Amino acid sequence: MNRLIHIILLLGLCVFALHGQEDEPRRFVQVSGIITDISARPVAGVSIVSRKLRRATVSEPTGIYSITSTPGDTIYFRAMGFKRYHTVIPTDYQDRIAKADIILEIDTIEIEPVTILPWKNYSEFLRDMTKERPVDPIIENMNENIASIYVALANETGVRITPEAGYNYAMSQNFNNMATRSQYPINNLLNPLAWAKFFNGVKNGMLKNQKYTKPVKAKVRKKKNPR
Repeated sequence: MNRLIHIILLLGLCVFALHGQEDEPRRFVQVSGIITDISARPVAGVSIVSRKLRRATVSEPTGIYSITSTPGDTIYFRAMGFKRYHTVIPTDYQDRIAKADIILEIDTIEIEPVTILPWKNYSEFLRDMTKERPVDPIIENMNENIASIYVALANETGVRITPEAGYNYAMSQNFNNMATRSQYPINNLLNPLAWAKFFNGVKNGMLKNQKYTKPVKAKVRKKKNPR
């Protein structure tokens, strides 16, 4: 008799436990919001995963996201270059819509730009930099043209032309040509190179008086016509 009573009590406890463990209808919650960084800039391409429902989505370029969850669920947020983040929906949450704005912290250390050189060490760099290289024909022709310009300027002005003087002279001529376009030529009284040419001519005796020599007419003998 005692054994029968024990069996009845055990069956009753099992039925009561099974009745207590009946699952309530699952409630779903639509979780949405905006994902930004610490500078309030939207973060796109963030993976949002629901642990309980095993669902996932990705945030839009504007940082907006939306995912279906359920009370007691854990939602994970993962993105390249940011620390992982998660949030938990309370088990006693009763609403069907939940708003959760997420701020992700940067997990990448930014460094200064690095320039990669084709030399393994400083010795190889010196060896390549001090190696004699053939002169490009274009550069050689350019140097010859510049030298001929210096010679032409020296012959024209009568003064020694340096790179600085040649540059100043070329810039002065260019400015004068632009300033006097469709006008009378500019007066050279204020041109130092013109004055240098003048003084050089005076020094060489260009303005010295020369003796005037009267031209001598050649006498032409007329031939008599033979009779």
